[in-house]
Amino acid sequence: MNILHMKYAVEVANTRSISKAAENLYTSQPNLSRAIKALENDLKIKIFKRSSKGLEITIDGEEFLLYAKNALAQIKKIESIYENRNERKLRLSVCVPRASYFSYAFSDFTKELESADSAEIIYKETNSMRAILNVVKEEYDLAIVRYQSTFEKYFHTLFEEKKLNYEIMNEFTYVMAVSKLNPLANKDVIVAEDLAGCIEITHGDPYVPSLPLLDVKRAELSEFAKKRVMVFERGVQFTLLEQVPNTFMWVSPIPQDLKDKFNLVERKCDFNTKTYKDVLIYRKKYHLSHLDNEFIKKIKAAKNKYF
Repeated sequence: MNILHMKYAVEVANTRSISKAAENLYTSQPNLSRAIKALENDLKIKIFKRSSKGLEITIDGEEFLLYAKNALAQIKKIESIYENRNERKLRLSVCVPRASYFSYAFSDFTKELESADSAEIIYKETNSMRAILNVVKEEYDLAIVRYQSTFEKYFHTLFEEKKLNYEIMNEFTYVMAVSKLNPLANKDVIVAEDLAGCIEITHGDPYVPSLPLLDVKRAELSEFAKKRVMVFERGVQFTLLEQVPNTFMWVSPIPQDLKDKFNLVERKCDFNTKTYKDVLIYRKKYHLSHLDNEFIKKIKAAKNKYF
């Protein structure tokens, strides 16, 4: 008997709905129905039946579910025993935007792991959609989601729907990063029309829940720039800015030593009034660990240092 199928059956019983259970389990309805059918075939009983009142549990199903819930509770207890041994690994799993101050916070955090006997740290730079999905699916425990303040209501609605806690970590306006060789680097005042002959470097995967991708790109991209290169790797972005002087990119403030390394400067532009927020999210049933809180402290320290 498949333990996963047992978990599926318990969730269906709790929700009394295949569609709702499939949503909670992040699987498709056909896949869930096949799993329940396979379980019933293994047990040679019917667990659920449909009636005018909806999905009902059979007498055999009630008996099975009682045993199944007890078995799953025992499995969870066994897992807890071994997870909480003194010699267990320290663990942190987090998704963040592609921004330099997060990587610097992560470096400072990692330095303090030298005294730990064992640790498993997973750090992923990705877009908002993937970060949210990773936390909801319990593949990661924490994430920082970056969004334009204009779209806050869309993200808050999604956070509530997915049962996520959220906390604003930072609010800021982008600055322009350009090569020291870019003519804009020494211009007294930069206006939007100055971007017409430049190449904009931007992230290739913007996301706002419930909005078409085309509308999101229009809101995120510079109106006057006619040439764009969309990339996904932060290292490639810095290389392009350094090696192709006629490029620019909207960024959160970059640490000075990193700007020196890639021969970059930052310019504030009065015409760019869009504000952004970096927001911490985690599941409502998840309790922040000591390691989680230490990493969050490092992010706050990096924010105070570089903004």
